[in-house]
Amino acid sequence: MNNESTIILAGTDNDIPSPPPHGLKRYTGLHEMARGATAVLQAGVDSVIGRTVAIKKLLPEIRTDRYERRRLLREARVTAQLQHPNTVPVYEIGDDDLQGVYFTMKRISGENLFESLKRIARKDERAVAAFPLQRRLEIVADACQALAYAHARGVIHRDVKPENIWVGNFGEVILLDWGVAKVWGHADDAQTLHRQHMQPDHETKTETQLQTLTGGGQRPGTPLYMSPEQVNGNRGIDERTDIFSAGVVLYESLAIREPFRGKTIDETFDNIKHADVPPPSEKSPQYEIPKEVDAVVMKAIAKRPADRYQSMRELIADIRALAVTVS
Repeated sequence: MNNESTIILAGTDNDIPSPPPHGLKRYTGLHEMARGATAVLQAGVDSVIGRTVAIKKLLPEIRTDRYERRRLLREARVTAQLQHPNTVPVYEIGDDDLQGVYFTMKRISGENLFESLKRIARKDERAVAAFPLQRRLEIVADACQALAYAHARGVIHRDVKPENIWVGNFGEVILLDWGVAKVWGHADDAQTLHRQHMQPDHETKTETQLQTLTGGGQRPGTPLYMSPEQVNGNRGIDERTDIFSAGVVLYESLAIREPFRGKTIDETFDNIKHADVPPPSEKSPQYEIPKEVDAVVMKAIAKRPADRYQSMRELIADIRALAVTVS
């Protein structure tokens, strides 16, 4: 039994604090797990229930920004309504007097898929053994299950990438970050999302932003997975944009290389819209990728939505069949 479990179990007989703590005062032992451009993820212990949770809140400098506040609340509420084994349970949404809006989730031990792929690229023996081709196919299929469930409820994720696929230490696969999700029938921020990636300041940081797997480091990554219709700023996107992004993730998971990465974001966008990329087996012959995998991947990343899989369930079925074939 680890120390974290011992600490939590030691407090199971405690009475409920009186008065019950408000906002983030409810959580003790806070420590940072990850930090992004707009938000920070912390771990802490719920002093009332006695369980460890993950807490997501905005960075101090933008916690009063109306757009970022709305985006965080959207992520929390969409995630809370998508109750599926491959999404993370949301426990609470709150507005702390000092630290602003936040939400708490189940804390899952493990790492995101991009970190796992980086270790494979570095020929880490433990990663290579833990994530053979069959396992990587299963992980992508599990993430796609969350997308299929979301699509059935009118939600498009729009930011599917390896960093948003969490692989737990006990086999769990969780699709995270629904902050830019589109809900059918509601106004969305597609144009805002598109403009963010076309800002001039991005061009000054392309070497940092578009690092390869073999180069290591962190990357925002989103431009690498956007569908052609997202790059064009189309408002009328549907579930096939997630199918394209999932196809790019599948390609990268197999070839351990991104298919559309250019030297700049503009070049990457041009590749997404126009470049014919080689199939995974040709891109990375050193990984001995079966030829039958190529057809599934290339159909998922077809430029025209009409040429792709028309539903996530179809893509999942073919990925599952591949997983059985390569076992």
